[in-house]
Amino acid sequence: MHQMKFEVDSDGIALLTWDMPGRAMNVLSTESLAEFSGCIARIKSDAAIKGAVITSGKDSFLAGADLMMVQTTAAGDPKHSREQRVDALYNSPIIGFSRLLRELETCGKPVAAAINGAALGGGLEIPLGCHYRVCADNPAIQLGLPECKVGLLPGGGGTQRLPRLIGIPAALPMLLQGEPVPPQQALKLGIIHKVLPAGEIVAEAKRWILESPDAVQPWDKKNYKIPGGGPFDGGPAAEIFAMAIANMRKASYGNYPALEAILACVYEGVQVPMDSGLRIETRQLVSLFQHPSAANMVRSLFISSGELAKGARRPKAAPKSECKKIAVLGAGMMGSGIAYVSALAGIDVVLIDSVIDNAAKGKAWSENLLTRAVAKGGRTEAEKAAVLARITPSTDYAGLANVDLVIEAVFEDRDIKAAVTAKAEAAMPAASIFASNTSTLPITGLAEKSSRPEQFIGIHFFSPVDRMGLVEIIMGKKTSDAALAVAIDYVRKIRKTPIVVNDSRGFYTSRVFSTYVNEGIAMLSEGVAPALIENAGRMAGMPVGPLAVNDEVSLELTWHIAEQTKKDLGAAYKPSAIDGLLEEVVVKQGRLGKKNRKGWYDYPAEGKKKLWPGIAQLVKQAATQPDVAELKKRFLYVQALDTARCFEEGVLTDVRDADVGAIQGWGFAPYTGGPLSLIDTIGAAEFVRECDRMAQAYGERFAPNKLLREMAARGDSFYGRFNPKQQAA
Repeated sequence: MHQMKFEVDSDGIALLTWDMPGRAMNVLSTESLAEFSGCIARIKSDAAIKGAVITSGKDSFLAGADLMMVQTTAAGDPKHSREQRVDALYNSPIIGFSRLLRELETCGKPVAAAINGAALGGGLEIPLGCHYRVCADNPAIQLGLPECKVGLLPGGGGTQRLPRLIGIPAALPMLLQGEPVPPQQALKLGIIHKVLPAGEIVAEAKRWILESPDAVQPWDKKNYKIPGGGPFDGGPAAEIFAMAIANMRKASYGNYPALEAILACVYEGVQVPMDSGLRIETRQLVSLFQHPSAANMVRSLFISSGELAKGARRPKAAPKSECKKIAVLGAGMMGSGIAYVSALAGIDVVLIDSVIDNAAKGKAWSENLLTRAVAKGGRTEAEKAAVLARITPSTDYAGLANVDLVIEAVFEDRDIKAAVTAKAEAAMPAASIFASNTSTLPITGLAEKSSRPEQFIGIHFFSPVDRMGLVEIIMGKKTSDAALAVAIDYVRKIRKTPIVVNDSRGFYTSRVFSTYVNEGIAMLSEGVAPALIENAGRMAGMPVGPLAVNDEVSLELTWHIAEQTKKDLGAAYKPSAIDGLLEEVVVKQGRLGKKNRKGWYDYPAEGKKKLWPGIAQLVKQAATQPDVAELKKRFLYVQALDTARCFEEGVLTDVRDADVGAIQGWGFAPYTGGPLSLIDTIGAAEFVRECDRMAQAYGERFAPNKLLREMAARGDSFYGRFNPKQQAA
């Protein structure tokens, strides 16, 4: 099947229309790159062709490389030696893409790009390899080079052409942050030459070709100088490199080699001719492909996340459902957020609270968000009114008579939840699903108060609901596949990514996330300096230090969960070093966290938060402080180990849920690809050895579980043994 159309008009202009069959978007695949290569050869060799226009037959221009191809290239063949893998990389289609674009821009004929939609990654590198670029005037179009977000760099010449085109100060932020720009901003930056209505861009490109028979890229002209100067010209480029290096280290702590590689490509590449610069870029890209973070990040952040977002965990036999109307019980922060995202997706919402003023405040929260969106130009007043019209504040459970789904989001108390469950089930349709938004209380236990436990499920949102893209769906012991299907269909409708876990205390995300916080408090009890603990957490790749995030979540909630766990487990509960500290801080000192401006940090009315000096009176600081590398390892290993326990216990049954849930749910170090990817990268045997060492040093919480020991003995990996695609086959 042809990936693109090739037509030559009466003026001798070839129109190359990228239009891959069976795909919603065009991508760089092995097949499309092979055909693109043939097209370039034809443009170059056919004397009747005077120039060429490249455009797309789809709504978008080109969305970059096929991520399955990227992941396969990055992973390599495990049977090959390192030398064989390097040879394979240099001969791969991805590396060959750079050579193709260089051949295109030096073919001796004018080439223009008519960009009719989103052009990302390789999709923007193709236009950069053209002599002229015209883009459709649509603010929704995105132009960018997001490769750094998957642990790679723009390897089709992006690190060389963009700085040469718009200057280093303007190019570095796009390369290092990966954020796209709309057409008008791209025009202002100089990335494209013209912005026109979509129906005129191909004609404009052809007009330019007829008037520019001798087109040459700026960097291939004699005496070319980079806009704004190079690193040693004494201009702004020299200063921005110093700032970029400092900012990169501050933001990434050296965990993302792609950022360093991009800086090296630009710094070294712009000082030499284009062909040499492209060779520098290729060497850096090959090096990144050999680093495990690239394959892990591509797999978890894009492939697995995309599969889950499309409903990979949905029971195939269950009939399709559509939530047209739901009820949300509880109009606090979580309930209000759930009501907002549901109404935004076109779902009617009955927002129930015990007091009508509280329910009205819950709707007002949505109004505030929408008002801000209108002010920023993201929504119209009509759209705002339509969303708000879908939310009905109420205290009357009679409003549940025709809902498809009820989501309970009341206080984390079994008795309160049982009371609202009974009220809801008395009013809602017999076939509708009841979901609890609890983050810690076992679903099976809550379902005991339900008259229909097979229709009782957990739907755990993350805060703030409007910004967090993950939803954890929890199956109770009696929850049916039909209920799971409804929950996944609903989560997909509100445009979030569902993961599916089985019931357990804290489920998966809350349970494993708590190990990070608890490890930080355990370090405090050992006399580790608070500032060192916080810095080590961030250096390990976590978004926030464990003490700061504990303040955000609430120390009171952490203590409350611990007390509830003690009651539930009774004699089986194992006291830990953090129990006494939490009781002292929460109960005796009244420090509840950020909500009362007193926690592990002090929160002055003006100025930045500061670590609470009183910590020094609670715990004596050790004379000798541990190495930061050891603290980083403790933070990562304790979370990965508990994830492995969740897998052994059946809380997790899919590796994708584990890794995507960790990264999107609580910000587990993205560069690792997730906790199970981390174990696979380290190797089960080495991971077990280190856990045994740390169990001796810090306690049995680091003791490896049976599954890990078995995997270590057999040389297994999680993605090898539990690969969902192999299991499906």
